[in-house]
Amino acid sequence: MPVRAFDEVKGEGLVKLYGRTRALGGVDVTLRAGEVAGIAGPHGSGKSTLLSLLSLEARPTRGALRFGAFDGHRDRRRLRRHIGVLSHQAMLYPDLSAAENLAFFAGLLGVSADRVAVLRERFEVGTYGERAVRTYSRGQLQRVALARALLGAPSLLLLDEPSTGLDTRGIDRLEEAVRAERERGAIVALVTHDARFADALADARVSLRRGKREAA
Repeated sequence: MPVRAFDEVKGEGLVKLYGRTRALGGVDVTLRAGEVAGIAGPHGSGKSTLLSLLSLEARPTRGALRFGAFDGHRDRRRLRRHIGVLSHQAMLYPDLSAAENLAFFAGLLGVSADRVAVLRERFEVGTYGERAVRTYSRGQLQRVALARALLGAPSLLLLDEPSTGLDTRGIDRLEEAVRAERERGAIVALVTHDARFADALADARVSLRRGKREAA
């Protein structure tokens, strides 16, 4: 497994504007290695926007974002390989199978076939993993997307509604995986409307409302 690239992610005064719409209005946040941070708030509170900034898929309009000694703006290309993301989009090629998708992303990350095999077993990606992704159920798609997000043993793991589509067994596997990532020393940020799931895993809380952070 690769050495962690950073042990802390710190955002200061994060502002994100989309035209005249303010999605985030000056949010401070600190995420630490070996912790699961639950990010909570109603629809439109800025949760997904915050994750998009942390994933470096979007840039803050104002504010600073640091990943340990790295600057989120200047070093974004170097940092991206150390960030695992599960979003509402599976980020998989629909005409390829799970096996082909995972092999492709593993090649980009320099990850071994053994790592792919471990993750396929962890999330029970069975024989359906040889079919095209476009034929999968929502739960099957979510399992493969989780495996993809974990391929590179990321220093920062961002999970947006990760239990979507999973049955009870799948959720149990997900909980085991998140705990294993925390034990490994990863920084985990979790957005979920499943209060039981969040309560079982979160070590820290970030509560947002109307683009602002609420006091604990």
